Amino acid sequence: KSLRMEMEILEKFFFFAQMKLAEKDGDKFFFFQSLKRLISELEFFFFLEKSNNESFLDKLFFFFKHKSDELEKLTQFFFLLIHSLSQVQEENSLLQDTVRRECEERFELTAALGRAREQVLELRRLSGALP
Repeated sequence: KSLRMEMEILEKFFFFAQMKLAEKDGDKFFFFQSLKRLISELEFFFFLEKSNNESFLDKLFFFFKHKSDELEKLTQFFFLLIHSLSQVQEENSLLQDTVRRECEERFELTAALGRAREQVLELRRLSGALP
């Protein structure tokens, strides 16, 4: 009995589904036409977006190429500066070494001059004591 009732309910559901399907068959043509129009519009927008993206990608490629070239130039300039700095540091070190040696020589000469002065004074004192 319950299966019969369920069967009747399903038959009624099936009948209404068939009726709706029949109604929809008439609407299918208009539905397909609107789908075709929508597909055409989407294809057109896709083409526009693709063109815009390609243009954007071209601009982006040009921008990155330009920045890459700039980076290459800056890198070369950077290495040139490092090389120049190295040369200047080497020259500075050489000059500091030269100044240090000259100062040592000066101190040695000053000390030798002091000793010579003392010897001259000693000789004067001794020669002043002699007739």
